[in-house]
Amino acid sequence: MPVFHSAPILLIVLSTPVLAQHDHAMGQGHAADAETTLSEPGQGAFAALTEVVALLEVDPATDWSSVDLSALREHLVDMDLLATRAEVQVTRLPNGLQAVARGDAATAAALGRMVPAHAKQLSADTSWTAQGEATEDGAILTVTSDDAATVERIHALGFFGLMASQDHHRAHHLAIATGGSPHAH
Repeated sequence: MPVFHSAPILLIVLSTPVLAQHDHAMGQGHAADAETTLSEPGQGAFAALTEVVALLEVDPATDWSSVDLSALREHLVDMDLLATRAEVQVTRLPNGLQAVARGDAATAAALGRMVPAHAKQLSADTSWTAQGEATEDGAILTVTSDDAATVERIHALGFFGLMASQDHHRAHHLAIATGGSPHAH
């Protein structure tokens, strides 16, 4: 009897490595399938570059002689420095806010390029007034309004929300990549 019961156990034990290899090989085949359904190609700057390249490649009117993906990459680095390395001190004003953003040399340079340019973009919203200026160690953004509801919105958005508002970034990135520069940042 014991020999009879040990045979199935021995068969299971010996076949497990074979099954594991089979399962592993099957999993590898699914990687290619998964790639076709992913929507994010990884890190944000790389994703933005990938998106722009895909657009340029399908557009028969693309003027490849004016494409400058390095300029777009530099801008995306500026955006990353602003979002991840800027040290921001926000002062709530009765009619808005003033944000003093600082950082190391690279971050300060990025802030100096982006904040004044984005303040101009923010000014497209007539419900507030936006001013940005570069400083030696970063930039200052001041956004104010006479409307109480808009002041509440300004306070809620804060520096980073204001820098992300006026969703012009995708069109702006495409303009940079194709050799244009709708504004300085």
